Amino acid sequence: MKLAKLSLLASLVASAWAQSPTSKEVENIYPDAHALYLDLHQNPELSTHETQTAAKLAGRLRSLGYDVTEHVGGTGIVAILKNGAGPTVMLRTELDALPVEEKTGLSYASKVRAKDDAGRDVPVMHACGHDLHMASILGTAAIMAHSKDTWHGTLMLIGQPAEETISGAKAMLEDGLLTRFPRPDVAVALHVGNILPAGEVGITPGVFNTNADSLRITIYGKGGHGSAPHTAIDPIVIAARTILALQTIASREVKPQEMAVVTVGYILAGTKNNIIPDQAEMGLTVRTNKPEVRKQVLAAITRITNAEAEAAGAPRPPAIDHLEGTDLVYNDPALAQRMRGVLESALGKDEVVSQEPFTGSEDFSYFVEQGIPGFYFSLGGADPEKYAQAKAAGTLLPSNHSSLFAPDVDPALHTGIAAEVAVLRSLLK
Repeated sequence: MKLAKLSLLASLVASAWAQSPTSKEVENIYPDAHALYLDLHQNPELSTHETQTAAKLAGRLRSLGYDVTEHVGGTGIVAILKNGAGPTVMLRTELDALPVEEKTGLSYASKVRAKDDAGRDVPVMHACGHDLHMASILGTAAIMAHSKDTWHGTLMLIGQPAEETISGAKAMLEDGLLTRFPRPDVAVALHVGNILPAGEVGITPGVFNTNADSLRITIYGKGGHGSAPHTAIDPIVIAARTILALQTIASREVKPQEMAVVTVGYILAGTKNNIIPDQAEMGLTVRTNKPEVRKQVLAAITRITNAEAEAAGAPRPPAIDHLEGTDLVYNDPALAQRMRGVLESALGKDEVVSQEPFTGSEDFSYFVEQGIPGFYFSLGGADPEKYAQAKAAGTLLPSNHSSLFAPDVDPALHTGIAAEVAVLRSLLK
């Protein structure tokens, strides 16, 4: 019965949406946006290697009349459309994909393999939805270019590389993003996910997500024969003890009401079952939402890692390398509240929901930290029926970065374009 009511409600919302002026604008440009989505999904590129992806988006924006500059901060693009006096508003999309093997079973699933920065042959997939983000920004760009009577000012579209390695925004800023081009008065971005059903958007005023730090830890031991461990110092055992000890940071050192995550995402060690290697390498991601907790957790990781190595008699202290990091994204509360009303008017009040902060991370924060008010919101990507079934069963749908992640493109892409157009028209007055 509940599913039937949800289905009826979805039909009524879709019917009302189909009659709106914005819906007709979206339908006019949708085929091109959807075609780009399929192309990008089938031809993903890794972080800092998004050459063809950037070229495809740049070419389409240029054909719409935008002044496009390529190779900003590497493969980044900046597209400017001026339309008289008014504010400058930046809308950002990401370009990169992930080293994940797609297992969605879609007819247009990625089969791409590429060399990563370490020279390894890896599968590549748009497992985080950046292909849908780019398709949305193309559709939005087309509508804005074709309806200049509805807005005034300067529209600045950003195609940012290397979001997945949280390095692309910094690279664009270092390449003169805010000096070579008009400085934005507001920065906007969205992100699709299965946390909401397609057709809905989510708003989180204030803190949106978390600080993120990526660490590489190399533990040194003494190699030897697997049958004679007493002649060696086993770095794999040290790594195992270290991994377990690191889990006590969040559970025993950080206050229960604070947020902290320490995850070991990989461990690399050894070449054969009967050989004890000389070293073991671990990769960590650390998430926090307060500066003091961030400092505390990183210090605890160093203390525990060194202590475990010393306790095992390691020949030298571990190497702890901080590879990358980004601060949390902060949504200007007044701006978020204003955009809530705008999105409710455009999509329907029931399609705009409030959300708690996420534990993910985003280098969109680099733009906000330049003193630019930011609005970063969520786009529902889950098939509404599957979402309702999962909610009723208490299960979760595949998340971003999963090999099974695939947004329900229709209506997610329609909603993404309509939401971006509504936000931009409101800000460009």
